[in-house]
Amino acid sequence: MAEQRRTPRAGSGRPSRDGDRRPGDQSRGERGARGGSRAPRKGDWSRPREEQRPRSQTQAVYDGPPLPEDITGAELDRSVTGQLKGLPEKLAARVARHLAAAGQVIDSDPETAYQHTLAAKARAARIAVVREATGEAAYAAGHYAEALAELRAAKRMNGATAYLPIMADCHRALGHPDQALKLAKSPSVRNFSPAAKAEMTIVEAGARRDMGQLDAALRTLELAPLTSKSREAWVVRLRYAYADTLEAAGRETDALAWFHRTHAIDSDEITDADARAEALERRQA
Repeated sequence: MAEQRRTPRAGSGRPSRDGDRRPGDQSRGERGARGGSRAPRKGDWSRPREEQRPRSQTQAVYDGPPLPEDITGAELDRSVTGQLKGLPEKLAARVARHLAAAGQVIDSDPETAYQHTLAAKARAARIAVVREATGEAAYAAGHYAEALAELRAAKRMNGATAYLPIMADCHRALGHPDQALKLAKSPSVRNFSPAAKAEMTIVEAGARRDMGQLDAALRTLELAPLTSKSREAWVVRLRYAYADTLEAAGRETDALAWFHRTHAIDSDEITDADARAEALERRQA
């Protein structure tokens, strides 16, 4: 896929979404999360380390990656920690630390971020924000089937539709562009913020390209606010996707102009529009 994918940070402070936990569910959920693991037998701890039994895969997931000592969980947005208040205090603190650790490394080491969210999920699988974070980390790490499953679970719990662009992109990555288009046509998309609408537009256009419908992809992007005076990232990404699609359609002169227009507002260099423009100029020289 030519256009870039972006994922929100796990636990990065989205608007508060209520989970569906009921009083008394915590103990059942906790028992279920620990279901496949073996409680350490007394004799294990009296043996030398090299003779102790290796951890099962379930226990390894439950433990998660090592937690940096400086991560306390207080790094999370209140909308996230608010959803953890129904958990016992020590359990909530552990889940929060794993979510915070995931948020810190999701860009540099998405696989480790994903493992942190799996550890949080093993302890609190019935909390929507935990499933959301797991889905977003899975997406960042390239585990698209897992990301789709987790975001579906989060959506069932809290009814949120903000996940739809990522879910649609997961369908694309899994080779189901038709399913991506179905999500792009969801009625709730009309109420999205400009940034979320732009993300869905990019995914929709990409799905059209996956199906060999370049003209339809261009029309999809041309209906978006490509000429917006905003310099926000979503405008940069829209322009880049349009330039890239123009080049794919063989309209190199138009593509060059739009790569330049993209670079002109891309102060954070989130795209390689400048390099793409230079490559086209060399080709046309």
